[in-house]
Amino acid sequence: MSKTYPVEAIRELYDLGHRDFGESRWQEAQPKIDALPPDITWHFIGHLQSNKARQVAERMPVIHTIDNERQLAAIERQSALTKIFIEVNLAHEPQKAGIFPEDLDKFLAGVANYQKVQLLGLMTIGPAEAELEEQGRLFRQLAQMAQGVGLEQLSMGMSGDFETAIAHGATHVRIGTSLFGSRN
Repeated sequence: MSKTYPVEAIRELYDLGHRDFGESRWQEAQPKIDALPPDITWHFIGHLQSNKARQVAERMPVIHTIDNERQLAAIERQSALTKIFIEVNLAHEPQKAGIFPEDLDKFLAGVANYQKVQLLGLMTIGPAEAELEEQGRLFRQLAQMAQGVGLEQLSMGMSGDFETAIAHGATHVRIGTSLFGSRN
């Protein structure tokens, strides 16, 4: 996850062969996308405002934070296929985005109506203060949900818990500080 890190830091990882980078704010992502090589795959990992969804999808081919039909409708209005993860709020945290687990089946039925969306899998962000054991329980729950609906990819885990996430099936982890160092 390259959010808040300068273009020069991203370029260093790029020069070492890294090609996937994540940003959580569209305003911060735009100049980085323009300044860096075109073979980078940009992942949007922040809360996606519906009014920015089309712009984001035009330049960032993978969005990890889909949680409503307004976002999907906006993505449908652009020309490229966008790969998505549905964000699931497993802990029912009111301050976080994401659909609740009990709403997944209904939301999946809606996703099927969009032609410019390719569903890759599910995504979650666990509670910030949760112990690794609790994070593991939530990661296991997301993996079971994905398996239950035939999805194989999981976006879960950050610098502090990515090893636990991988142990529970993560295919995409959002690592920033472990790669770039502490944020200012």
